[in-house]
Order: sequence, then C-alpha cells, then structure tokens
Amino acid sequence: VWKSDDPRYPRIDVYGSLDELERDFGVRPADLHRPAIDELTRPNPDDPTGRSTMRRVPEVLDCWFESGSMPFAQVHYPFENADWFDSHYPGDFIVEYIGQTRGWFYTLHVLATALFDRPAFRSCVSHGIILGSDGQKMSKSLRNYPDVSEVFDTYGSDAMRWFLMSSPILRGGNLVVTEPSIRDAVRQAILPLWNSYYFFALYANAESYPASARINSENVLDRYILAKTRSLAGRMAALLDEYSVAAACQELREFTDVLTNWYIRRSRDRFWAGDKAALDTLWTVLEAVTRLAAPLLPLTTEAIWRGLTGEQSVHLTDWPDLTGWPADDELATAMDLVRAVCSTALGLRKARQLRVRLPLAGLTVAHPAALALAPYAELIRDEVNVKDVVLSPDPASLGTFELAVNPRVLGPRIGAKVQEVIKAVKAGNWERNGDSILAAGIELADTEYDLRLVAAEPESVSALPGGAGLVALDIHVTPELAAEGTARDVVRVVQQARREAGLAVSDRIKLTIGADGTVADAVRAHAEFIAGETLALDVAVVPAASVSATPQSVADGSSIRVQVAATAS
Repeated sequence: VWKSDDPRYPRIDVYGSLDELERDFGVRPADLHRPAIDELTRPNPDDPTGRSTMRRVPEVLDCWFESGSMPFAQVHYPFENADWFDSHYPGDFIVEYIGQTRGWFYTLHVLATALFDRPAFRSCVSHGIILGSDGQKMSKSLRNYPDVSEVFDTYGSDAMRWFLMSSPILRGGNLVVTEPSIRDAVRQAILPLWNSYYFFALYANAESYPASARINSENVLDRYILAKTRSLAGRMAALLDEYSVAAACQELREFTDVLTNWYIRRSRDRFWAGDKAALDTLWTVLEAVTRLAAPLLPLTTEAIWRGLTGEQSVHLTDWPDLTGWPADDELATAMDLVRAVCSTALGLRKARQLRVRLPLAGLTVAHPAALALAPYAELIRDEVNVKDVVLSPDPASLGTFELAVNPRVLGPRIGAKVQEVIKAVKAGNWERNGDSILAAGIELADTEYDLRLVAAEPESVSALPGGAGLVALDIHVTPELAAEGTARDVVRVVQQARREAGLAVSDRIKLTIGADGTVADAVRAHAEFIAGETLALDVAVVPAASVSATPQSVADGSSIRVQVAATAS
C-alpha cells in the first residue's frame, strides 16, 4: 500500500501484482520485503505541484488477510483459472478452531463480500480447544497428554478418532484428553460392533454369505432390528450431511447397544439353533452398519467388512440406500417402549437386590400406549423374568400426576396472575385435558409447567423415561419362586463348568450336582429344566460332601459342587 506523504494531496494506491508495480514505478522488483520494497517511490499523480511523493506505508496487512484471500489467491485468480474459480467458489466446507471467528472466518467473509458479494463458504465446523490432562491447553513443550504412539499401540487409532469425533469439541466445546476417556471409546463403540461380528462368525457358515442376505423375515425381532437399521441410515446421513459428526456418533452408539444388548441377546437361542432367518438378518444388518460406521471407525470396519463379505475394502463401497427396507414404524415404536419397560423393571430389581434369575410373580405396565404391547407380553415376561404381565392404559392407576409451575416463563406472559395460578396448582385445582393444562382459568403452554408422574408405591413402582407411564413389580418372593431362582443359578454354574471343561456348545453331558437342604430340593424339583438348559442327559443330585469339585455360590449364600462329563450320545 502506497500513500501520499502530503495530507493536502491525499492519495492511496493498493497494488495487486508485480505488473501493476512495474507499470507505476518503472521497475519490476525482485524482492517484496523491507527494506528493498521501501525504495520504490514515485511522484503523487494527484499533486499538481509535483512536490509530494507516494511512499509505502510502514504497516503490513494482517496475516489473516492472506488466509482470507486463500479461495482465489490459491489459483492466481483473477489473472488465470477464472473458469475453475467460478465453479468451485464458495467452498462447501471449512473447519478451524473457535478462535478463528475473529481471524480466518472473519477475513474470509469480509473479502468475499467486498470482492464478490457472495458468501465465503457454505458450511463451517468450529471446534473447541484440546486441553491436556492437567486442564491446560495441550502443548508439545508441556507434554501434558498421553503418548500418541502408546495410545495407538494399546487401543488403536480408531479409539482416538472416535474419542475426538464423539466429543463436545466438534460443537465448539473444550476437550480434556485422558487415557481413560480414550479407553472408553473402545468399550462404547469398537467392542459392541466387533463383538456383534464375532458372534455372527461363531454361529454362521461364512461361506454361505453374502448370497443369503434377507430383509423379509417374519420374526418380530428381525423386523425390529431391520427397521432400526433403516432408521439409523437415514438419521446418520442427515447428520453427516450437516457435519453433526458427534451426533452421528451418538446415533451409532445407541444402535449398537440395541443390536448387542437387545436383538442378539434376545435372539441367542435362535442363533444357537442355527435359525437361518436370524443369521441372514444379522448378516444383512452388519453389512449395512459396517458401511454406515466406516467414516467413523475406518480400520475396525475394514477388518469386519473383509471378514463379512470377502471384498477388498468397505471404503470402496457406496453409502447404503435402505429405502427399500421395511420401515415398521409402529413395531419400532412399540418395541422401543418394550425395551424401556424392561430396562425400568430391571432397574427396580437392582434397587431391591432381586437378581434377574429369580422369577417374580408379575409386572404391571401403566402407559397410554400399554395395550399396544400385548403382542410382546411374552418377550417382556422372559426378559424381566416374571410370571405375568398386566397392561393398563391408565398411568394414574399406579400413581398421581404432580404439576409444578415455571414462574420465570409464565410470569412475563400473565403478570400478577401468576400467583393465582401457583396457588391453584398447590391446592390441586387444575385440570388436564389431553395435552392442555388449565389452572385458575388460564391455559398453560408446554414451557410454563413441569408435569411428572409420581408412583404411589415407590418401593415397587418406577416411572418410565419421559414420565408418561409407570411400571410396578411384584416384589414378593414365595418359596416356589425362590426354588426356581435357585435352579436358574445352578444352570449358570453348570454352564461355567462346561466352559472350563473345554466342551463344545453342542456337547451332551452327564451332570452330577452336590447340594444339600433347600438347594438340593430346588435342583430335584427343576431337574428337567436344568437338564434342558445344560444339554445334560442325566442329572444326579448327591450330598455336597461326596463331590470333590470346588464349591460355587448360588442363591442366598448357599453353594453347590458341580461335576460334568461329556457323553458319546
């Protein structure tokens, strides 16, 4: 920038090329740095006296001016590449840390507006600051972060990648890097996906795939996981299209929890029996989910893809289009509620220290959509381990609704009348009509109150997520229920003994159980069940002292001794 040295004859020249400098100064400079560039001067063309001179200003342009010029300067526009620039500007996507709102992002906007009257970019991700384990900004000199090579060697680069992409840092928040957090990425994302693939490989004949893939199973669990996969693909595509990477990670994590802790676990007997529909469905789901997860877990999905399909690389495939898959929205909604019911009921069991293997008499579900769960009552019974499931559409049958006014929101709208509303609510003088709440003659908006369902018997009743319903668990344990629970504990001990003996999952065994007292009575009463669950051709119950095996604990501090032997049958 050259400026007149006489304010009486003001003039400023801004040069954009060597050609322009040569045109005005008569020389083509070889060095654009100080002090050589300061030697270029010329008479001020706007000064008729000829006494003032155009001199370079001592300041230099902010370095962010150069970065803001990047979109056009990188291709030497406008001097060349005009066609390329017109078809590539503005850029689709940029990313930098949040401090660039006053640096690069700002100058990009200023120059784009001034020069082209166009936006500088279509999408932007502004991430936060990475902090070391001591809470300070991560620094090479401080070495306040885990050694990257050790992290890669111990947990893999996918764990580090997931830790970063699923964190608040991609939403502008700061992030503290610690080794336990990176380790959690393995537990939350990598292991569920890998274990699902390993489970499939354990039970399936890999040579029969991918020819047997299917999306048309009649089994309700198959239809559910196919519908959830279809929904996952749509949500992840939408989130990644808008660069909501952390939200896409969350969607994938929640799905793998459904896949492993619901679909595979609830279908385990079908897989064990070699059910073709179950195996085909799981392969189909894994094939699609591996492609969905590929941008987030590139190395893990590559290994799974090659083992699953025999093809070269998941990264050479297309994003899956699952629009032809069954939607089953009603089924997905109902099954999601089933899962919420089971999770809440199991939470009640845990709070009351009633182990899941101990059967209970019954479970009551009180929810406006409870009757839609009738086709899944058997599934709920088995998951929660209860003898009976009662479905009621009336949540108030198990509790009462409590209303709390939010005066900070309501006050500005109705002024002094807010006190009348508060008094009416405290006195119980309010009405609920569908989705509307009426108190002291005033209809309240959703944000002006909180409504929650309070259990009448909190010892055995708990609210479902969202507060729309309640579940009640019959926590009374009869001697018959206790005996059946003991039998289930015995099955667990026998299965562990089978594994320790190196038996295959299909091996038949001869089973000897050393037990005394009520435990022995429970084993005899449920010998047929124990035999069926453990593939035992014969169950012998003898005094505990006559079996040399190490005692194993079962219900209520009791113990048994188990001896297993493979048979030729």
